[in-house]
Amino acid sequence: MPLINLILSIQWFSKISLFAYGEQNVLENFSLEIPKGKTVALVGQSGSGKSTIANLITRFYDVNQGQILLDGIDIKDLKIASLRRFMGIVAQDSILFNDTISNNLRIGKPDATQEEIIAAAKVANAYEFIQDLPQGFETNIGDAGNKLSGGQKQRLSIARAVLKNPPIMILDEATSALDTESERLVQNALENMMKNRTSIVIAHRLSTIQNADLIVVMQKGKIVEQGTHSQLLAKKGMYHKLVEMQSFGV
Repeated sequence: MPLINLILSIQWFSKISLFAYGEQNVLENFSLEIPKGKTVALVGQSGSGKSTIANLITRFYDVNQGQILLDGIDIKDLKIASLRRFMGIVAQDSILFNDTISNNLRIGKPDATQEEIIAAAKVANAYEFIQDLPQGFETNIGDAGNKLSGGQKQRLSIARAVLKNPPIMILDEATSALDTESERLVQNALENMMKNRTSIVIAHRLSTIQNADLIVVMQKGKIVEQGTHSQLLAKKGMYHKLVEMQSFGV
């Protein structure tokens, strides 16, 4: 798995037809480099532009001005399918199909062996609950995985991303809908998955990103602070206020 260097340099981004922000730019003068193998967390209040970054990197939208570079190559010069092969995405809502667990996990890697599937499930803290199901990996999980709990579905999404083994991982509010116990298991799985990968974490629960190599605080489409968890707490700026609002470990 090659490590990928990701550079975002967005002069401004605005899609009035896609965003209900009137004529306000969604991102403006946004510049960020995400080094190979590092984890960068994007935090900020709703509407700050965090999820827009994920949508731009995956080319669900394109920037109006500026560019996003992948190892020096403008992502607009890559075919979308080729670009997305470099990426794994774990979002708040798990996308699962009315099929077996094995087939759901193979979506990102159709030729995966059973040994690879089992290894990915173990990284995602999913192996034990799968083994407890009536038919193990061949259990049908129902429409949208409705036979599973939220935490179980999320761990399958993580296992699928691990199996794909992409150099870039994007986590968009991956634990925000989970209860405390499920969040702990999923968070451990995410940390296992992000090791030695270029990772972008969009987080609402700040307790989940304290160990990020860099935390970027956004407000109204701009970067207002960046640093490690301890550095940002010491600044007593916006990040400190966000942490206090969520009342954890200050």
